[in-house]
Amino acid sequence: MRPNRFHHVLRIGPVQVGTHHDGRGRTKHTAVCTAPRCEFSADYNTRAAAELAARTHRCQPR
Repeated sequence: MRPNRFHHVLRIGPVQVGTHHDGRGRTKHTAVCTAPRCEFSADYNTRAAAELAARTHRCQPR
C-alpha cells in the first residue's frame, strides 16, 4: 500500500490540515498536531470539520 499523498495542506497554529484519498478512493481530511509530545490526529469526512478541529484543538502533552 502506498503512503498517503496530502494536498491542499493548511497550517492553523500547531495543527496541519491536509486532504488525501483513502485506500477505497474516498476523499478524507486529516488534522494532525505537530507540537512535541502531542499525539492528536483525526480523519474527517469534510474539510470544514477538520478545520474546526484544528481551530479548537488545545494540546494535552503526555
